[in-house]
Amino acid sequence: MLNRILTIYTRLFALWVAIFSVIAYLQPQPFVALKPGMPWFFALTMFGIGAVLSFDDFRAIARRPLIVVIGSAAQYSIMPLGAFVVAKLLRLPPDLAVGLILTGAAPGAMASNVVSYIGGADTAYSVSLTTVSTLLCPLLTPGLTWLLAQSYLDVAFWPMFLDVTQTVLAPLAAGLLVKRIWSRPMARIARVFPAISVTFIVFICCLVIALNRAHLSLLTGMVLLAVVVLNVYGLAGGYTVGRLFRLDRRQRRTLCIEIGMQNAGLGTVLALKHFGDRAAMPAAIFVILCILTASLLVAVWRRLPLPAAESQPLEPSP
Repeated sequence: MLNRILTIYTRLFALWVAIFSVIAYLQPQPFVALKPGMPWFFALTMFGIGAVLSFDDFRAIARRPLIVVIGSAAQYSIMPLGAFVVAKLLRLPPDLAVGLILTGAAPGAMASNVVSYIGGADTAYSVSLTTVSTLLCPLLTPGLTWLLAQSYLDVAFWPMFLDVTQTVLAPLAAGLLVKRIWSRPMARIARVFPAISVTFIVFICCLVIALNRAHLSLLTGMVLLAVVVLNVYGLAGGYTVGRLFRLDRRQRRTLCIEIGMQNAGLGTVLALKHFGDRAAMPAAIFVILCILTASLLVAVWRRLPLPAAESQPLEPSP
């Protein structure tokens, strides 16, 4: 019974985001009061991801390095550069521009693995890409933000690097280690962690809406346009890269989702800490938007099933 409740709760994450975002706008105080606990909540989420992964996932990466390199390179080039160009074209204010760039420089979203599975994509490929981009993000997320956003605001690389290491890499490694040592107890509670991830996504959206309630009526239109353009560009760019490298359709779908769904939760945490409340708005809106667009894509793809005989090659076709 509990398993069924958690599954339903996880699948309806877009609904919870919508409902609680409205509540946060109407009653912001309870969410603002929870702001100091945000890094700890994110660390718990990353611990949960580590606890449901296994060392076999890393061995799978070693067996299919080329397509993982292609996907990781696309992840950390398409979105950061796209965010920089969109910010320039729309002439965003400095704090919003930095927030958008930070969103683009984030790793793949943890929810992308679930969406890939539901949408008939290559779930193992999605897990591999999410794992690699998460492991690289302590260096690349602050590094790309520093490189692309320093013309807007002063970006301190090392403090951001340490923050990402503490909130992403350390708890992820701890989750892997705990699962390896206590595999049976962790297997019994593993179903709880996707629900925790959904709760965190809902929480960060609500927190940023609560913190920026006074600014929303003035800035939502501009930020929404920037985020929509970036999200659609990422989805299209991911699928296009898959076609260029002749990946099969399941893997193209995976790249589409993986690149279009950034871990904007991490972007929100970093923006709130290093650049202020307004800078977190693009990331928070991106969380909501990428969930909605990915859900729409899944609905379309489920009506267009792949041929049963279509293979899933480990490497790109020659």
